[in-house]
Amino acid sequence: MFSAQGDYKNAAILILIGMMLDSMDGRIARMLNVVSDLGKELDSLADIVTFGVAPAMMAYYSYYSDFGVVGMAVAGVFPLFGAFRLARFNINAVKSSLQYFTGVPITAAGGVLTLLTLFQGKMSGYIFVIAFFLLCYLMVSTIKIPSLKDIPLPKYGIIITLFLGYAIYIVFKREQHRFPYFIYVAIPLYVAFIGYQLVRTKRKNNSK
Repeated sequence: MFSAQGDYKNAAILILIGMMLDSMDGRIARMLNVVSDLGKELDSLADIVTFGVAPAMMAYYSYYSDFGVVGMAVAGVFPLFGAFRLARFNINAVKSSLQYFTGVPITAAGGVLTLLTLFQGKMSGYIFVIAFFLLCYLMVSTIKIPSLKDIPLPKYGIIITLFLGYAIYIVFKREQHRFPYFIYVAIPLYVAFIGYQLVRTKRKNNSK
């Protein structure tokens, strides 16, 4: 909806925050021993919306809207390729997938596409289109991408938080008054909830 209003900065920051939370959810589920097939499917649905549909809408409103139906069709290619990438990942039960990804994850591709849309008016449309389709191809390619799943959560979370925090500052340093204030409480509430779950789980284990 921010994209439809031409407010690409707020749209981008929500997607970047989604990237940070996406880096934590699977680890937290494994830590709490609550991994399930239902959770995996919900995670994929969240990924296709956050990193597929949302960046595609940003691309449409910032670069493709002048081309009408053709622009809609082109923008729709990105979430389609992302959906294929997620489906292929979900059915791949090979243990080696823990060490590497086959193709660029939709999280990374969506994040890059999101950042590119912020250069509207400063970057040639031809360059954007090339980058757009390159990201689509990389998602469904068989290129091996190293996985960071073995990196401990606290260190990994700190690095991601610092990087995104800096990105948030750069994007909003002159427009704090337009920042969606619910974001200020969303992440602390999420972290507090996880902390509560960890403490409760630890007490249950100790009581046994």
